[in-house]
Amino acid sequence: MIEPKKRGADMALVPAAVKRPRNELVAAAQSQQIATMGPPRSSSLQAPIMLLSGHEGEVYCCKFHPSGATLASAGYDRLILLWSVYGDCENFATLKGHSGAVMELHYNTDGSLLFSASTDKTVCVWDSETGERVKRLKGHTSFVNSCFPARRGPQLACTGSDDGTVKLWDIRKKASVHTFQNTYQVLSVTFNDTSDQIISGGIDNDIKVWDLRQNKLIYSMQGHGDSVTGLSLSSEGSYLLSNSMDNSVRVWDIRPFAPKERCVKIFQGNVHNFEKNLLRCSWSPDGSKIAAGSADRFVYVWDTTSRRILYKLPGHAGSVNEVAFHPEEPVVLSGSSDKRLYMGEIQ
Repeated sequence: MIEPKKRGADMALVPAAVKRPRNELVAAAQSQQIATMGPPRSSSLQAPIMLLSGHEGEVYCCKFHPSGATLASAGYDRLILLWSVYGDCENFATLKGHSGAVMELHYNTDGSLLFSASTDKTVCVWDSETGERVKRLKGHTSFVNSCFPARRGPQLACTGSDDGTVKLWDIRKKASVHTFQNTYQVLSVTFNDTSDQIISGGIDNDIKVWDLRQNKLIYSMQGHGDSVTGLSLSSEGSYLLSNSMDNSVRVWDIRPFAPKERCVKIFQGNVHNFEKNLLRCSWSPDGSKIAAGSADRFVYVWDTTSRRILYKLPGHAGSVNEVAFHPEEPVVLSGSSDKRLYMGEIQ
């Protein structure tokens, strides 16, 4: 399914700065000087900010490969584009197969597989090396908003859909292994660290934890005042991050014997609007920072401890739907409704 890409003018990748109108550009000689005097570089990217353009529709999701050398993005145009992170950030492959918008992407732990959830009611599993589609998970009766592969153990995946169900899949089997019936549409799902619980969020504002051994809902976490659009588990697995249409991002303690009030932090700044996009959220690899999508066209990055906004990054011309941290370098990736992706260094 991989198509070699023509790097035509439309695909040409340039450091973002080149896009500026003439009047903002300093005379070439001066700008050379400024470039050498600028803040010290913190990553191996070709430029401090890289623009990736090539999508024909809104970008809903983007993720770095666990190795950090490539990344995947997808959205309204039904295509999954694979890009090189370094050098010219070439789009080296296009994965075709979904007949609806791609709502969420996730690599498995070793990066060998890529999972994609779509409004065509299916989840596809791709071989990230060859680009072949290795599996198509069918069973939902409406849009699949979210998917997440297990971090370890058997090859499990969970999915959440507008049909009001959370499904558990063993990707070696054809049908789903278990279905949890939720009352309302499910917008985001993730596993806990040991993959014996699925955590879901949706339009009923509560975050629910489903136990896979007892096959039932074991507890709910209340606090958000509107739909939960994104969930992300911290790398060591103790804390859950959630992004909600109530314009707050929260951190929850999901350890087994945590106190009853599990919401430990609330972050503010990012916004949701009438577009009601599924804005996602993410942790930096070391847990010191969090980031979230926002409808006001800015990328928000907070310090986890102080809850301060560290970065409010401009550049996008549409809602920022997902922000992802590079696994090894201080780089953030953002995908937006303006059909573009940016990669930028942070300190």
